[in-house]
Amino acid sequence: MEVFILTFCIFILVIVGLAIGFIFKRRVLKGSCGGITALGMKKACDCEEPCDNLKEKVALGEISETELDRFKKGDQFYEVK
Repeated sequence: MEVFILTFCIFILVIVGLAIGFIFKRRVLKGSCGGITALGMKKACDCEEPCDNLKEKVALGEISETELDRFKKGDQFYEVK
């Protein structure tokens, strides 16, 4: 039981230390590996239609309209073996 309590306290200290560092540096939290874009994937969800945020960015010209092409429905065939 002592090992469990000691381990728990160490984890709490690490979490508090990370929180204090985050508060004082005021930096945005971000992953270190690149996330989904490191895998070459642009779409992070399986949405049927683009979200309002994406539509707004296209309307403002922040991103290209070609980003909306991935939502176009084409022939979707799945081979069942």
